Amino acid sequence: MTVTQILAAPAAAPTGTVQRRRRVLRRALWAAQILIAAFLLLASAMPKFAGQADAVETFTRIGWGQWFRYLTGTVEAAGAIGLVVPRLAGFAATALIGLLAGAVLTHLLVLDAAWALFPAALAAVCAVIAWDRRAETADLLRSLTARSRR
Repeated sequence: MTVTQILAAPAAAPTGTVQRRRRVLRRALWAAQILIAAFLLLASAMPKFAGQADAVETFTRIGWGQWFRYLTGTVEAAGAIGLVVPRLAGFAATALIGLLAGAVLTHLLVLDAAWALFPAALAAVCAVIAWDRRAETADLLRSLTARSRR
């Protein structure tokens, strides 16, 4: 059953069934958010900040300099933190899609093309998270817009 099928339950389905499906989907997405956040923070950002040899070598191969390693690690860490803050989760997932698309392209064009599948899969999960959290993201953007007008 797809996410769309879960959320667009038949009109004849009892309201309780629809709410139960939404609750199950939301719990599954929270689990995915926590796992992705842990991966991004512990297995991806921290090695970049610590100057782990393979991270340094990877960014040397990319050719943009080590400043880009720190920038990438910072975006990963911020995205990881945002994924576990309910109000920021949708926005963080959306931003991470851009980061992960860059990772896919980098793997395809510069590094090992076979490894492009992993960030592509993470981006797909982030897209589902961003879609599910779209109401929270819209509320966040409205509140930021209202504050900037004051």
